[in-house]
Amino acid sequence: MLRWHWFAFSPPRLRLGVSPVPWLRRTARVACRRAGAPDCCAVAHTQTLPCHDNESQQLGGSSTPLPALPARPAVRIHRSALGSPGGHRGGVPWSKTSLRPQAVCQRTLHSGQGRRQAGRETCSPLLPPGQDSGAPGPPAPQQSRPRGEPLRNLPAEAEAARDDGVLDLGRCPALPGGSFSGLEPMGLLWALQPQKPFRRLVKRDVQSPFLLQLEVFEGHGDPPGRLLAQAQHERAFLRDGVRRVPVREGRIRAALFLPPGNGPFPGIIDLYGAGGGLPEYRACLLANHGFAVLALAFYRYEDLPKEMKEVHLEYFEEAINYMLQHTEVKGPGIGLLGISKGGELCVSMASFLKGITATALINCSVANMGAVLRYKDITIPPLGVDAKRIKVDKSGIADIVDALNNPLEGPDRQSFIPLEKATCRFLFIVGQDDRNWKSEFFAVEGSKRLQAHGKEKPEIVCYPGAGHYIEPPFFPMCAASMHLLVGRPVMWGGEPKAHCEAQIDAWQQIQNFFRKHLTGKPSETPSML
Repeated sequence: MLRWHWFAFSPPRLRLGVSPVPWLRRTARVACRRAGAPDCCAVAHTQTLPCHDNESQQLGGSSTPLPALPARPAVRIHRSALGSPGGHRGGVPWSKTSLRPQAVCQRTLHSGQGRRQAGRETCSPLLPPGQDSGAPGPPAPQQSRPRGEPLRNLPAEAEAARDDGVLDLGRCPALPGGSFSGLEPMGLLWALQPQKPFRRLVKRDVQSPFLLQLEVFEGHGDPPGRLLAQAQHERAFLRDGVRRVPVREGRIRAALFLPPGNGPFPGIIDLYGAGGGLPEYRACLLANHGFAVLALAFYRYEDLPKEMKEVHLEYFEEAINYMLQHTEVKGPGIGLLGISKGGELCVSMASFLKGITATALINCSVANMGAVLRYKDITIPPLGVDAKRIKVDKSGIADIVDALNNPLEGPDRQSFIPLEKATCRFLFIVGQDDRNWKSEFFAVEGSKRLQAHGKEKPEIVCYPGAGHYIEPPFFPMCAASMHLLVGRPVMWGGEPKAHCEAQIDAWQQIQNFFRKHLTGKPSETPSML
């Protein structure tokens, strides 16, 4: 068992204890599933080829049910270095074998073996013990079954070594026909798809890791053939030394994540959307990078309101004051980070409240949505909705992108948040295939309004092919799920590969933005796009 951090830039490697007989054009099935919860999976197809020296790449994927599955991922298996002096693999002939891997939702875990490479954190590859196949035969597919949220297995072809092979997703490109194709070491993560429709992968308990079980089976069809090799590894969300502090101060219901070491640290308040509750995984992942982050609930959590009929900014003002007064939070101001409804609330906080230096917004609106917003004697009504503009496809999934009224016209202009009153800097992260609402329109209109009032032009980063839920890297793309306010499944948009790449880059953009404006230090790592 090897533990990795969620963002460790190391693909799974699996040693196969097989006989040295070549497997020419044989097939196998590689499966990656979450241990104990096989309701999500991804598939890859590969052939065994000589190892390339290409660098490992990060994974992306989709954890939502789609009418058609994306291309299955390819995997390559290369000769194990375990039995060779110095780990040398040169001179070993390669045979062509196709494997079908299945990917599972993984929980991230601590990686004490990480190393820095090309600005990314890297961990030693997983080298689980192999199983002797006994007789000559093709390698089996690799599966991973993680603990935690369930995942569904999907077949995928992969390259295999001739003997004592190591399935290395970082060196073997996937063949077309699986959940992804090409060299996608992290494809088994970002290409995950739920077995049950309209599910979105989230991490509810960040103090426990995702456990993955990798299995390689003979053949690539259903049912799978004999098991040739298996291994487990974990991925954790919290680095060693990161502290989680439950917060129940006054009305505040939150969780504060503090980095290891001596503070004070730059502070951030993290808000999610209309689903409510207390999502903590993005906050704790940011804390791993040196930020003190408060994951803040605002409804549907403990004794907070069960419905979002009205939103009072005094509650969020209390949270800002809590952070500014905390001895381990660096002043004089803090940052705000929000997605969807949470991003819109961040715009309101920045417009009316003090103590905010930088605000990063992911696919948010600059008009008030869903509920009346109140602060002291100020009331902002929600933007109007025309249900007749909602389109529903044959599978019952709604497309709501055109349902909202224009906040620049008529009475709906009252819903436009006066962000020109803000004194902070803004960053807009925009998925150009967002089907929840027109995020790019809102970002552009927000920028126009700021500049019209003599404020600094905000940073706007647009990602073609990215949908609504731009999460931290390697979370599977959610293409459709239940919308609490709409009351039915809606499409969120996005293309899995493009969405994955957007998540990787947006994560770095957000960190760079906060480092620049909260610490005055230049970014350590440039944008990847």
